[in-house]
Amino acid sequence: MMDRRTLVKALAALTGTAALPVVPFAYGADIKAVSGSQSQPFSYAWLKGRARKRAGEAYVSRKGELPKSLQNISWDDYQAIGFRSDQSLWRGSDSAFQIQLFHLGLYFQQPVKIHEVVNGQANELAYRQDLFNYNGEQPLGDLPDDLGYAGFRVHYHNNFALDLAAFLGASYFRAVGSEMQYGMSARGLAIDTGMNREEEFPRFSEFWLEQPEPGSQVLKVWALLDSPSITGAYAFLLDPGRNMVMDVDAALYPRTEVARAGIAPLTSMYQVGENSQRMDYDWRPEIHDSDGLAMHSGSGEWLWRPLVNPRNLNFNSYQDNNPRGFGLLQRDRNFDHYQDDGVFYERRPSVWVEPRGDWGQGSIDLVEIPTVDETFDNIVAFWHPEKPLLPGQEYLFSYRLHWGEQAPVRPYELATVQATRTGLGGVIGQKRTYFSWRFAVDFAGGPLEMLARNVDVEPVITVSRGEVEVTSARPLSAINGYRAMFDLVPGDSVEPINIRLYLRLGEEALTETWIYQYTPPPLDDRRLY
Repeated sequence: MMDRRTLVKALAALTGTAALPVVPFAYGADIKAVSGSQSQPFSYAWLKGRARKRAGEAYVSRKGELPKSLQNISWDDYQAIGFRSDQSLWRGSDSAFQIQLFHLGLYFQQPVKIHEVVNGQANELAYRQDLFNYNGEQPLGDLPDDLGYAGFRVHYHNNFALDLAAFLGASYFRAVGSEMQYGMSARGLAIDTGMNREEEFPRFSEFWLEQPEPGSQVLKVWALLDSPSITGAYAFLLDPGRNMVMDVDAALYPRTEVARAGIAPLTSMYQVGENSQRMDYDWRPEIHDSDGLAMHSGSGEWLWRPLVNPRNLNFNSYQDNNPRGFGLLQRDRNFDHYQDDGVFYERRPSVWVEPRGDWGQGSIDLVEIPTVDETFDNIVAFWHPEKPLLPGQEYLFSYRLHWGEQAPVRPYELATVQATRTGLGGVIGQKRTYFSWRFAVDFAGGPLEMLARNVDVEPVITVSRGEVEVTSARPLSAINGYRAMFDLVPGDSVEPINIRLYLRLGEEALTETWIYQYTPPPLDDRRLY
């Protein structure tokens, strides 16, 4: 099984760090149905029935079926295979959308069937080698007519030269908002992520794409999920705009008990930032697709958890009942903080998950994996149901994904975290005699903008262990907000310390709650300078 790092590195390269340009042609689409195949009635109810039936059957892997020329193809030669834009599905029609296909090979070795749905009837799209341009040096030979595809990407009428979404690899998919900039990814389902056993990667083995009616601005996509542990039927409704909005309905049918299922999983990258500079050897000040996990709990509390690049794998679980939303966000939109004029991290889309219906008891889980390379996605966040998913049962989850610069909801009545900075603690001008770690957290917005300068704003700080000292909360005119500061004395243990902080005036909370997990360095690495 391909490991996470290899897969996400391939996805990042193939779907691009920005939306991918294509060369326009002036011809109509010519993707045909599989020769001799018959149209089949299609509906989401039918797809759920198929997924349920398959869950009662043994899992069949398609590994090893790919021709050797594609299994062993080099990275450069695989990159040289490009879909011909003049062959895009629905080109020359009145559709607001066009579809291009990804070729199999290299890391993408299990075929994906792709069907077109017209008037409720589905036809599988036939593979044709001449749908692709190939400029590589390695000969591919004659490839079979039933080869299949690796995935597809979506183009929109406002600019057919750029893609808005891509479904490629396992159950991964990406999308862009009005910034037209790819960044983090989502997945259909996560299994055993962050556990001390091998992670399972369910894959979308088939897709159905419905040709939109003339004038329609939304695209309907369905997918069949398959893995050794589970099957599933997925329905996607893509609605492009300032934010790309995706409605997702998932029906899951376990083959075996799934104890660690991740619903609506988001995958991102965080290497270095203002609060986590362990990998600070690069010339760029910050390198990340997302800088924090935002959560809106079922009780209405707003939480902000800055991301870190840890020394060892971090796993945090935030218990909740019917969460109102969560997401991996890129709040820092200042180019000067990144200085990368090639991949533009300040433009990376945030993704917000809006649950629909009753999700019950469970937790929002955050996995942070050490990384030394920005091409490795090392951050995963998802909803974990409290109870295992059991064979013979149907599990329904509906949610809406928002891709874009701004999350669709935010705590308007509260100030939000603008930045988190950390460094060695102590009092300037005084000799340090023991180790402490300083936290500086900036808040802005909400009621802070209306406060008089002489009011007594209090930082409310709780820690799971250690001692807090040198606390303060003072106005910060540069952001028209406040800066809270404190030092944490961790003691001799290197076990993680959980921290919570918010600002209040009297009994009134002024800010969202900042939460953090600090792992003290080993004793022999606690330099006092």
